Amino acid sequence: MKRIFHKKISFIFLSIIILFTAAENSFSQYDIRWMAVGSLHNWYSSIGSEIEHGFQKVQQYGLQWPAIYEYQNMQAAKGLWIGCMNFKDETGREFPHKVVHVGPRVSGANEFFPMEMKMVSRFEPPLVYVDGVQSYEKPVDNDEVDPTMKADRMIINITNNQLGIKTTRKIFQFGQQFNDNYIISDYTFTNTGNVDDDPDIELPNQTLEGVYFFFQFRWAICAETRYLIGNGTGWGMNTMIDTRGDGVKEDPPDENFRAQFAWHGKFPTFVDYDNIGAPIYDPSGSSGYIGVADSVGRLGSPQYVGVVTLHADKSVTDPTDDPSQPSTTTYKGSDKPETSNNDAFNLKMMESEYGWMSEGHMEPRHADKVEPDGDFLHPTGDPALGTPGGFSACNGYGPYTIGPGESIHIVFAEASTGLSREKCIEVGKRWKAGFDNPNDQGPFTLPDGTTTTNENEFKNAWVYTGRDSLFQTFRRAIDNCNSDYDIVQPPLPPAAFNVNSGGDKISLTWDVYQENDPSLKSFEIYRAKGRYDSTYQLIHEAGIDERGYDDTQIERGPSYYYYIMVVGDEIAANANLNIPAGIKLHSSRYYMQSYDPAFLKRPAGEDLDQIRVVPNPYNISADPNNLLFPGEANKLAFFNIPGDCSIKIFTEIGELITTIDHNDGTGDEYWNCTTEHKQIVVSGVYIAVIKDNVTGETKIVKFLIIR
Repeated sequence: MKRIFHKKISFIFLSIIILFTAAENSFSQYDIRWMAVGSLHNWYSSIGSEIEHGFQKVQQYGLQWPAIYEYQNMQAAKGLWIGCMNFKDETGREFPHKVVHVGPRVSGANEFFPMEMKMVSRFEPPLVYVDGVQSYEKPVDNDEVDPTMKADRMIINITNNQLGIKTTRKIFQFGQQFNDNYIISDYTFTNTGNVDDDPDIELPNQTLEGVYFFFQFRWAICAETRYLIGNGTGWGMNTMIDTRGDGVKEDPPDENFRAQFAWHGKFPTFVDYDNIGAPIYDPSGSSGYIGVADSVGRLGSPQYVGVVTLHADKSVTDPTDDPSQPSTTTYKGSDKPETSNNDAFNLKMMESEYGWMSEGHMEPRHADKVEPDGDFLHPTGDPALGTPGGFSACNGYGPYTIGPGESIHIVFAEASTGLSREKCIEVGKRWKAGFDNPNDQGPFTLPDGTTTTNENEFKNAWVYTGRDSLFQTFRRAIDNCNSDYDIVQPPLPPAAFNVNSGGDKISLTWDVYQENDPSLKSFEIYRAKGRYDSTYQLIHEAGIDERGYDDTQIERGPSYYYYIMVVGDEIAANANLNIPAGIKLHSSRYYMQSYDPAFLKRPAGEDLDQIRVVPNPYNISADPNNLLFPGEANKLAFFNIPGDCSIKIFTEIGELITTIDHNDGTGDEYWNCTTEHKQIVVSGVYIAVIKDNVTGETKIVKFLIIR
């Protein structure tokens, strides 16, 4: 379903545009591109920033890590404001403070003007096919290939605005496994004196004074557990925000970077259990985000997310990095009046907004205000601090004086990391065992090897290791930037990957960009059963001359998903960047991931009386591993059907709810118990009418669904 949704994204854009053409500030009119090279994925807009309820009308959408799993969204809103003092527009009107806005809730229409939006790749984007159909989760709208580029992929976005500041934003990402969980945004702000790309609209030739570039980040961690822990987590009411490098207090020597970061903090209205890490104890309130098989206590929101400054010019004449930037690091109520209805002609509001941008460093830091004793393992405070919407992290760079033709250069990286899915399951299971049994006093082993008798302290300590992992990611991003992005490149992925269902095997074939590529040492093929966002196992290591593999160690019925990686040379160990010895570089899995199911299928049935519905009866409460298809709770199968037939499914009273056209020549077809309107069917007796399109014969079978 997710893949199909994204494939139809252009159609959805068109539909939304038609629906909202009367809305002056419609956001859907802007071009959208995805950055999805590594394990962190996000979308970007041609208007110059991403906003709340952008091209998807949901609170949390974007900044997904680990992106292979569904509902890992942590971005609730973003914003870019640019402001200055003593501004004169093209009509001669003077503004003591002039601020232009994209986000967090305004679209930027009539304040920012998109000029260019394109995607550039270092190599031609690879292709993945499942049973002859291209398989992807997010579209890759590549415009050109530049083999000299250091990043794997880059989005170039150019806008202008009412201040006459041309903004060139370069968004790029690397596929190398030690640098794939951050996305870099590189900004050049130039005083052109031209409002948009119309040369007839020019501003007075003026030097802009007191210029600030103000970025807002509203994080909500994460979408998967929103309805499990509480709806307010979806807009960040429980988001904890901390800061480094602001000078408010002395930071440890190894944390001397400039960053703001966040995690899933205490949600006071949730009292069933300690919610740090959001253990999935009862999936019944998750609105379908979480399956029954996940109710083992798995930690659903273990992520840490943040932004780290990599470079900020000292001035237009001194392009060296200014360690005092950002000069403003603050946190603001995400539902404050200043976050809505922003207007570049409202003098009173712009004065208040400029005050935000230029206020300096907030003291105390948000995390210290919530937990003054700094004990984040045993939280007692309310991260919302009495507000209705929690807080957003804000970075302001300035003040700058920018004359005509002069520029300022600012670079930062957005990053996320945390516990792996496997560790979330391991820790969650152990926590749940202690929570279920009050007599279980451990020992619970902490990350440092010591033990505790408290299951919450155990869980929270493991979640809190995500902070150290995020800091390591910050260091890697800083090191990459300081080296002019000259990191060791991994081998290229395969150019194409084909997955084909068969009667006795699933066949995998692949092509490479360049035969005899010296960086190519071998291939690794991984497989998952039931869902593409589940645990993968290495099933085959192929030599450099192999271009195919037949997977026969599979069962008939379940869905299978695959990815293939190219393995290259070892990377040099680096203790400072936590890169151990003996690790081989490999291409990113996200280039070669299949998102559509492949099956082990039987030959077409020849006798309609042999048609079977499996399972029958279907019972949602049955063992998901033995009596249902593992990982596919709503799946039914029709076996031994003709290779070319139609399957019409009716209710017991004769209402047609869906029609399945089966024409792949096999004897298997599957149904996810949904109507043609994508609604899950209710309990009852159902009738399937199967018509052989070649002979015209029909067969009627009944089956029972129990929910």
